[in-house]
Amino acid sequence: MAPVTVTTWSLEQTSPADLLPAAAPDGDVRIVRSEVPSPEFSRFLYASVGGDIRWTDRLSWTYARWQEYLDRPGVETWVAYDRGTPAGYVELDPQDEGVVEIAYFGLLPAFRGRRIGGHLLAQGTARAWDLTDRWPGRAPTKRVWLHTCSKDGEFAMDNYLRRGFRLFDTKVEQEREAAAPGPWPGAWR
Repeated sequence: MAPVTVTTWSLEQTSPADLLPAAAPDGDVRIVRSEVPSPEFSRFLYASVGGDIRWTDRLSWTYARWQEYLDRPGVETWVAYDRGTPAGYVELDPQDEGVVEIAYFGLLPAFRGRRIGGHLLAQGTARAWDLTDRWPGRAPTKRVWLHTCSKDGEFAMDNYLRRGFRLFDTKVEQEREAAAPGPWPGAWR
């Protein structure tokens, strides 16, 4: 496939006061921490949320690789449920010196455009800021950061900015175009 130009933006918050709340969506939407590390569930979320926007980095991970990653102290997965159905997730990846990366964030396609994303991002970011409450011994969070790119959903950047994230880096690179894998091969065209 032909190369495509991909712009990647890195954004950050450097204080809990930077976080701007989002209105709660209508209906029965709950955000719950997935406390039992589950490679099957995490892979389901990753493939289902990212399948149509070409998330492919982790598709080749083995079960053991998923387990190793999820077992790292401080790695957390927070899942939005709409009437009991997984609607999306935010994955927190703690790093050194009080830095927490929002490694993955997004909604399954059927749940986009319903104000769940802003609510999930605000709640997930708040959980990044209070990570040490659940993981004693980790350095207090001093910075929360993430990246998004031109392959992500059309409202992703606006959502991050509305939650108080600030741009700190932009990169433009050529990547090989990849087919959207879907949650299983051939699900997205």
